[in-house]
Amino acid sequence: MFFSTELLSLALLAIGLSMDAFSISLGLGMNKMRLKRIAVIGLVIGSFHMIFPMVGMLLGHALSEQVGQWTAVASGILLFFIGAHMFFSAFHTSDEYRWQPVGLGLWMLAFSVSLDSFTVGFSLGISGVTIIITLVIFGIVSCILTWLGLFLGRRLQGFLGTYSEIFGGIILCSFGIYMLFS
Repeated sequence: MFFSTELLSLALLAIGLSMDAFSISLGLGMNKMRLKRIAVIGLVIGSFHMIFPMVGMLLGHALSEQVGQWTAVASGILLFFIGAHMFFSAFHTSDEYRWQPVGLGLWMLAFSVSLDSFTVGFSLGISGVTIIITLVIFGIVSCILTWLGLFLGRRLQGFLGTYSEIFGGIILCSFGIYMLFS
């Protein structure tokens, strides 16, 4: 009975931690992306949602209070600037200005949406949860929610047309500002 309760709790926590990845993916999905790119983005974000809590668990609870506020500020700033770039690139017709989550941009995106799971890892590390199961649940849930956001955003792009990139940039900027001031 305890094991199933722990799994349910971890699944709900994973959903909560992955909602930022879902929201951001919704905005990013409004850019034209191939299915291969969508698959890679989901896998990278899912991997980061496994790595960050693992590192947090290994470092322990001693640093969590000092690092906790820094992660929210760093995530907020990164997301705001990614969104601002996406918003302003919508006004350029050339593809060289368009932000795509590839290379360093993808790593920055995955980093910014996974930072909150780092501090959660501190707390989980001292609570005695099963580490492997926790990391697998976090990775799978964030990967699936990222894919869901990208696919829904892709559908919305068809409805919104050229305004989709502006709307996606506004979503990312808003989420970044929210993270800075919450």
